[in-house]
Amino acid sequence: MPNQNCLIVRAAGRQLDLLRGEASRIAKSNNVDWWIDRAEVGTRFCFEDAKAKESFALACDNFGIPRQDG
Repeated sequence: MPNQNCLIVRAAGRQLDLLRGEASRIAKSNNVDWWIDRAEVGTRFCFEDAKAKESFALACDNFGIPRQDG
């Protein structure tokens, strides 16, 4: 699947756990699936649609966690 609805985040430990929970909540509220892959630098969070990806991007910004499209 293409990475058009994916974000790469640089987080570890509790921050990564926090993001997993946030991704799950966002996906559930948008009725979409999500998954995680390893990236070269960081962790790739992917969603089935762009709306969920944008919500997740805002959550990353609110938590002060660096992110990039990926």
